[in-house]
Amino acid sequence: MATYKQLLAEKEKIEAQIAEVRATEVAGVIEKIRVLMVEFSLTADDLQPRRRRGRPASGEKTAMAPRTVLPPKYQDPKTGATWTGRGRAPAWLGKNRDKFLIAEA
Repeated sequence: MATYKQLLAEKEKIEAQIAEVRATEVAGVIEKIRVLMVEFSLTADDLQPRRRRGRPASGEKTAMAPRTVLPPKYQDPKTGATWTGRGRAPAWLGKNRDKFLIAEA
């Protein structure tokens, strides 16, 4: 069975071989790319991703206006829960909304 130091030495030797083979293969790939770029009259700008029209994807940052917080219009006297009057009405509101209206100051 090999010792720890022997395995480390073997690992370093293999990593050196990997780096050498990668360097030679990358050089060949780069040369192929250059030949194709000349053949098709491409520039580095042609390789850049194109900007798309329309709405940006959800992952991209956009300049959105900050949301304004609306004052509540309705309040549940039992729990203190409030509702602004927008969106789905809470269950505690029921059918008669007038009794939950907050008096304007």
